[in-house]
Amino acid sequence: MGSARDERRDQLHQEERLLGGPGEAALVGGGRAARPDGTDSASSSPPKLRGLPVYLTEANVDSLLKPADALDAVEGCFQRLAAGEVENRPRQRLRLEEGVFAVMPAVDHGLRLAGVKAYAWLPRGTPFVVLLFDTESAELAGVIEADKLGQLRTGAASGVAAKYLARAGASTLGVLGCGWQARSQVACIREALPRIDRVVAYCRTTERLAAFCEEMDAEAGESHRDPAGCDVVVTVTTSKDPVLRGEWLRPGALVCAVGANEPRARELDNVVLERAAFVCCDSRQQSRLESGDLIEPVEAGVLDWLEVHELQEVVAGELEGRQSDEDIVVFKSNGIAAWDVAIGAVALEKARRKKIGRRI
Repeated sequence: MGSARDERRDQLHQEERLLGGPGEAALVGGGRAARPDGTDSASSSPPKLRGLPVYLTEANVDSLLKPADALDAVEGCFQRLAAGEVENRPRQRLRLEEGVFAVMPAVDHGLRLAGVKAYAWLPRGTPFVVLLFDTESAELAGVIEADKLGQLRTGAASGVAAKYLARAGASTLGVLGCGWQARSQVACIREALPRIDRVVAYCRTTERLAAFCEEMDAEAGESHRDPAGCDVVVTVTTSKDPVLRGEWLRPGALVCAVGANEPRARELDNVVLERAAFVCCDSRQQSRLESGDLIEPVEAGVLDWLEVHELQEVVAGELEGRQSDEDIVVFKSNGIAAWDVAIGAVALEKARRKKIGRRI
């Protein structure tokens, strides 16, 4: 006759792909032997059954998360950052033979999760992954392929910035760049600002611009100036040199600078910062390391780090941010690990509820 442990092992093998129910159970932890009656050799109490981590693919994430989910997750993350419930560390980059390996850790005490995002930037592609650890149960909670996850959380951060910093009645959105990240920028800002009724896009490749405009229901600009004349302006390019000039901006514009995250790469010229009445970022600590859009203006005396705030201060109501509808406001987005933990938590919760993904 098999032991209770054997029976549970058989049950687990049959149900390990299901989320919820008995299939979540794993073997007895700690390496202790089980008695024939199924009890732990060191205790007469029943063995503790541990849950298996959930593995979510890119397709799983795409089916689970919508812009509204990402906005809620990232806004909540900013609130917990302001409350001191989140510890976030800047991205660390290590050299590879033909690329870069990046690691981004964070602990969200409010969610009781610790996480790390890691990715390898290589010629053949860039695989992303987020690992989430349940700090209450001391278990690995999830392994999430994170390209789509990262796209959504980056778009959501701009959406949160637009919600709190765009001028009242903002109805036009300009996008410089037509790549993968640009799509979630449009989707999330539209979700955050339902009044947006016109999107103008521009990139240097005619074919990509046409495809982007058809997919995102946008109109093609003839030059960089056209998107720059909108109420909300997003720069989301791979350019090393400025693509947005301050003289092109209309009074009251919000600029979300998303692309450049290297010390000597810039999307904004100095005039953008000179005209800005309020400048904020996602993390001053990270911006000091990798945000050329802020580092170089500070070095040139155009800006001071004391004038650079964090968006969490606005979300929490500690700072007003915009003082008038005429103010030009800048949000510099680098991308922080805390967002990945927050949106990863939403993906895991929805996966469990909908029984999507697989146990590993």
